[in-house]
Amino acid sequence: MAARGRCPECGSESLVEDAHYAQQQLVCAACGCVLSEGLLTTTYTDEEHLREVAYSQSTGQKEQLSRCLQRGIRRVQDLCKVLQLPAVFEETAVSYFQRALQLPAFRLVSLEKKELLGGCCVFVTCRQRNWPLTMGTICSLLYAKQDLFAGVYLSLQKELGLSVPALSLADLVTTHLNSFQLLQPTANVPAAFLEDKEKLLARTMAIVELASETWLVTGRHPVPIVTAAAFLAWQSLQPGPRLSCPLARFCRLAGVDLPPPAHLRLKELLEILLGMASQLSWLRGFNLDRKMVVKHIGDLLQHRVFLLKNAFSQHGEEQQDTATGQGSPSSPPGAQQQGRPWAGKGQRGGTLRPLLPPCLIHPRKRLRPSAPSAPAAAPTGDEPISDSEIEQYLRSPEEIRALRKARAW
Repeated sequence: MAARGRCPECGSESLVEDAHYAQQQLVCAACGCVLSEGLLTTTYTDEEHLREVAYSQSTGQKEQLSRCLQRGIRRVQDLCKVLQLPAVFEETAVSYFQRALQLPAFRLVSLEKKELLGGCCVFVTCRQRNWPLTMGTICSLLYAKQDLFAGVYLSLQKELGLSVPALSLADLVTTHLNSFQLLQPTANVPAAFLEDKEKLLARTMAIVELASETWLVTGRHPVPIVTAAAFLAWQSLQPGPRLSCPLARFCRLAGVDLPPPAHLRLKELLEILLGMASQLSWLRGFNLDRKMVVKHIGDLLQHRVFLLKNAFSQHGEEQQDTATGQGSPSSPPGAQQQGRPWAGKGQRGGTLRPLLPPCLIHPRKRLRPSAPSAPAAAPTGDEPISDSEIEQYLRSPEEIRALRKARAW
C-alpha cells in the first residue's frame, strides 16, 4: 500500500506500509529505510487494557539487560511494594542495585548474596531518607540470616562510598509499635487490651529513655528493650485488667515475636523502678512489689530525675560517704545518709548497687585465679648484678668513664 511523502534518505516517493511480523511499518521501497516504528501489544502495563505501546516502551527493550539484572530489579521493586515505600525510594534503590552489579566485587558473588544485594539497596535507601526500617524486618522478608545480610550491606556501603545515617532509638520505637495488633480492634484481642497508639508510644518512649539513662541500653540489642518497655507501658496505662497478662501472651496478642533476652530486660527495668519507687513518700508504708510499681509508673517517670538521683549512687560516692562517717565519730548514726536515703541500705535491707552498666555489676566471664607461685627468697643484698643491669646503678660520670675503661682493657 503506497503512502504519501518522501524518504528522508533518498528522496523517493515510493513509501509503502509493510506488515513485518504483524507490525505496521512505513518503509521506503527504494532504499529500505524504515520511516515509522509502528505499535505493538506487549506484556507491559498497558497490555492489561489492550492498549498499543511503542517498542521503546515495551518489554522488548529490556531483553538487552541480563537475566540477573532483570531478576534483581524485579526483586527490589517487589520489596518496595511490600514495604509500601514511595516511588522515589524505588527509583533510588534500583539505581543502587544497577551500580553495584557493575562492580567486580558483586559481579562474581554467589546467587544468594546477589539476592540479598537488592534488600541492602532498599535498606540503604530507607536509612538515607530517614525512613524507619530495621535490618531484622528486611531479613524476615528475604528469609535471610542477619550475619550474611550485614556482610553484604557493609560491602555495598564500602564499594559505593555511601553515607548511611544510624537509626535513632525513637524511630525504632515508632517502627516497632506500628506493627502491634493491640492498637486496632480485632477478633483475637479483648476490648480491655486495646490501647491508643499515641498514649502507648509516649509512655514507651519515656521508659526507653529511662533505660538509656540507667545503662540498660548500652551494648544491648534494642528490640528486647523496646519490647519490655512497651509491655510495662501497656500494663501501666490500665493496670486493672492487664497485670495478670504475662509477657509471652502480650507478644502473642500484639502479633510480634518474643525475643529471648526480653525477660532479662524486663527484670532489669523492674529493678530500676523498684529503687525509684522506694523514694516516693506515699509508697514507703507499702510493701513494694512488681504490681505496685507498675501501677505508679506514671509518677515514677514524671519525677525520674529526682528519684534516680536519690535512689542510686554514683560509683565511688559510697566510699567517700563511708570515709566521712568514719572520720567524724561524734556525728550521729545515719547523719551522712540524710540527703540520700538509699545511699547505704535499701528499704528492704538490701545494699543498693551504684548506677553502673550491668556488665560491670554482673560480669559473665570471671577471671580465673592464677596458680600460686613459689615464694621468692628474701633479698639479702649480696646477689650478683648482671652486665645488662649494672648500667642502671651507675649515676656519676666518673663511674661511667671507669666502666668504659674496664671494658676496654
